[in-house]
Amino acid sequence: MPGSKVTSCAQCQRSVPYVSRALGVCAACVQSSYSIVRRRLEAVHAEERAEFDLPPAPPRSAAGVRCTLCGNECVIGEAERGFCGLRSVRGGRLVHLAGTPARGLLHWYRDPLPTNCVADWVCEGHRHPGCHNLAVFYCSCTADCLFCQNWHFRKVSISDSDTMSATELAAAANSRTYCVCYFGGDPASQMPHALATSKLLAGRGVRVCWETAGTMHPKLLDRAVGYSLDTGGCIKFDLKAFDESLHRTLAGISNRRTLENFARAAKRCAERCDPPLVVASTLLVPGYVDADQVGKIASFIASVDPQIPYSLLAFAPNFYMSDLPYTSAGQAREAETAARAAGLANVRIGNRHLLGLGPK
Repeated sequence: MPGSKVTSCAQCQRSVPYVSRALGVCAACVQSSYSIVRRRLEAVHAEERAEFDLPPAPPRSAAGVRCTLCGNECVIGEAERGFCGLRSVRGGRLVHLAGTPARGLLHWYRDPLPTNCVADWVCEGHRHPGCHNLAVFYCSCTADCLFCQNWHFRKVSISDSDTMSATELAAAANSRTYCVCYFGGDPASQMPHALATSKLLAGRGVRVCWETAGTMHPKLLDRAVGYSLDTGGCIKFDLKAFDESLHRTLAGISNRRTLENFARAAKRCAERCDPPLVVASTLLVPGYVDADQVGKIASFIASVDPQIPYSLLAFAPNFYMSDLPYTSAGQAREAETAARAAGLANVRIGNRHLLGLGPK
């Protein structure tokens, strides 16, 4: 993993405030010269994923089997694995190594309310101290964020780890379980398991929430939104970037499915205004996700529904972008101003305790 920070871009040779050593390219060049720097950036992801025995990119085998569970739509060849690491092909048939109702690769714990949930400021959980959130961390993901705060899940081995069925996970809820939240990783990589669990928990009066990049198949999204709508929960979309070149650079995949699914879910917001059904968040990555990028995301959100709550999260150095600084208070304020100027009525700066910490 990278160590010291560099301040010059390998493409334009300019000195800029923040350039991730892992990428070596500034955000401006990512957006203006992506066709030129693309191979360099893809090589960074390939090198990182090789450390965890994961495919460098969504496979596109000529004679493979297509998996449609997420927007990557991997075409997996014999004995290959899909991008999330949980799908393989044997004998010409798609095999689910985990993520089925019978076999979830996850960790769970009881998180006392109020908690640090992205939507805590607009949901009802913070009004129920003494209860808890059933926090379900899925140990797989459909993206490959170089700044991942929870990157350690990549070390979890499918063959060497215990799995849990949806029935077993639902049984972990008790009389003080107010809500469940699926995150990770990303629940999009194990939706059949999460949906099966949700059906059981919804029947027990538990509120169903999701924290996701929203890459799942639209029909799976519809079911997830349905459980949140019926139980009083919400679906929290992590909108990492608006420009696709920047999204591919930071997260390794396209954001087309994310934006499409966000708009799809948001169309149902009118069915329940309080608490809000859909919440959005963006991590403010110094040098890459700035006020301009936030303004574009906010404009997109506002075009769908200007009342959707939007949380701007402070960045903490981690994983392959550990050489970047913490988000500054100034960057956060500029992003908030841009989000409000784009027409959003409900904007919040989250993780305020991180603002301004770390190297300058």
